[in-house]
Amino acid sequence: MKLYSHSFKDGEAIPGKNSFAVYDPENRIRLSDNLNPHLAWEDVPAGTQSLVLLCHDPDVPTSAEDVNQPGKTVPASLPRADFYHWSLLNIPADQGEIIEGTQSSGISARGKQGPSAPDGLIHGINDYTAWFAGDESMAGTYYGYDGPCPPWNDELVHHYIFTLYAIPMPTLNVEGELTGANVRRALENSNVLATATLTGIYTLNPDVKI
Repeated sequence: MKLYSHSFKDGEAIPGKNSFAVYDPENRIRLSDNLNPHLAWEDVPAGTQSLVLLCHDPDVPTSAEDVNQPGKTVPASLPRADFYHWSLLNIPADQGEIIEGTQSSGISARGKQGPSAPDGLIHGINDYTAWFAGDESMAGTYYGYDGPCPPWNDELVHHYIFTLYAIPMPTLNVEGELTGANVRRALENSNVLATATLTGIYTLNPDVKI
């Protein structure tokens, strides 16, 4: 199985329009278009009844002490953890692509609604839910796709791994809330027929080159 995108190539930078925020020389960052990227796939194996899509960033700092703090940097050596940006379930086995902007367009304070998604699909809960939990203006449950917004002072370029899973059942049985971590755990305990990955990179730090 092969996964690709017209929005960006594997191993290359994700465009600003597909991100939660972009670099701004005056304010460090500004909110962006937050369009889900185009994704397409080929060679789905026989026996597939549905597909599941996950997008996660494995480069999120495990300590927020220095995150976005003037005069400080988040060192590349800091241990990192997963941050889920998107989980999409019940993708029909005969569907071959997701058009850019059809599952996310713009930023919704307090999160997009779910789990029902356009075209009859199911959106999971992304990790902006926890990130904004203490922010009165932004706190809420964030369903669906919300794109890259790494710390603007991070020395490390972040990687955004889109993984498509082919499964032999029409829907994935997920225990607990539809978080990215729970979806991934359910997939690890299922009979996955095939996977395909696509990785984009992103930074908001003007001193880090990609």
